[in-house]
Amino acid sequence: MKIPTPTPLRRTLVPVSVGALLLGGLVTGSANAEPAYGLYEIDGVATAQERTEIADTGVAIDHVGDDSVLITGSSSEIAELDALGYTAEPLSLPETYASPDPGYTTYPELLEIIDEVVENNPDIAAQEVYGSSYEGQDLVAIKISGDVSTDQDLPEVLFTHSQHAREHLTVEMAIYLMRLFTEGYGEDPRITELVDGREIWILPNVNPDGSEYDMAGDTWRDWRKNRQPNEGSSSVGTDLNRNWAYNWGCCGGASDNPDSITYRGPEAESAPEVRAVADFVRGRVVDGEQQITTAIDFHTFSELILWPFGYTYDEVTDGMTREEYDTHRALGEYMAEANGYTPQQSSDLYVTDGSINDWLWADQNIVNFTYEMYPKSLSDGGFYPPSSVIERETARNEEAVLRLLDYADCPYRIIGEEAAYCG
Repeated sequence: MKIPTPTPLRRTLVPVSVGALLLGGLVTGSANAEPAYGLYEIDGVATAQERTEIADTGVAIDHVGDDSVLITGSSSEIAELDALGYTAEPLSLPETYASPDPGYTTYPELLEIIDEVVENNPDIAAQEVYGSSYEGQDLVAIKISGDVSTDQDLPEVLFTHSQHAREHLTVEMAIYLMRLFTEGYGEDPRITELVDGREIWILPNVNPDGSEYDMAGDTWRDWRKNRQPNEGSSSVGTDLNRNWAYNWGCCGGASDNPDSITYRGPEAESAPEVRAVADFVRGRVVDGEQQITTAIDFHTFSELILWPFGYTYDEVTDGMTREEYDTHRALGEYMAEANGYTPQQSSDLYVTDGSINDWLWADQNIVNFTYEMYPKSLSDGGFYPPSSVIERETARNEEAVLRLLDYADCPYRIIGEEAAYCG
């Protein structure tokens, strides 16, 4: 079912180079509070091990090519890479980086949309505040189910969005899903059956402080982290997707430097946004059993479907049997057939630790995936594709998402192991 999305007006954008638009001037509320970040490309990088060595300096790997990586980093991190033998060439930013696109949804606008969806669909949609951001904004979840007022004994599916502030297309994905499940209910037999047979949780923006900050200037600020100050440092923010409490800080997959945009925080779940989501997920344990069976965490960009683990290159390891890995892989590949993304284990890119992917599986036994949405490359807009693509790129994931919902009753059914795992 295709949910129409109005195409918004856009401002006229102008090209800007990294030299003219140093990200450090965009991501701080006061002069010299943050290091100046730039966008770079490193050629001749073909292995996950090389990419992990690069990421270990504290840079963010924004995109992985066949034999290159696109990174965001500070001058000190670039110097460290040079000492390791990696030459980072500065890149020009796409036109879409120059000015915030009013076609993307702000957090106040998102809350209005949630109110509207719930008001128009009171029997199948409800909202709840599950916590507060560092700056005190309500963190809101929307629940969609055939009998929404009852906590039914049904498989639950979780969708999380916008851990990284600059990834605004993921919020549009959440809006699409809200409308898909509510407007399709009673009209589309498949959607009706899934809504009646599942409890769907959508957390449409888990980092509202960061996303609002990213949108607030005359230019996009290329902001990734939350807005929590760091004790003893002028640098602000924690990378939420390095702050989860499974193998946090274990393996060189996150930075311990507050200046880094992949800073993992002083301890696991130190970010209030991560703690709130984690508490929400833990709260779905009923009579000792986690009700959430499957999940997707939406990110941009690169058009990938990723599954655990991120902290190790191994497929089968402590906490992941062959059958469990094969279930993740088979579901990932099945969904990728629908949206055209590339399916792979998270660490095939590079090692990360303290990620939601690893925590949801290892700590909560939830079969889960990361979607890295459109575009495939920086040339098509990177983290800031034009809002004119929202309708197309959110609808692109409809069938893939429905395929996950189809298997939420027993993900292991996809490899024929339902008797062993779901009997």
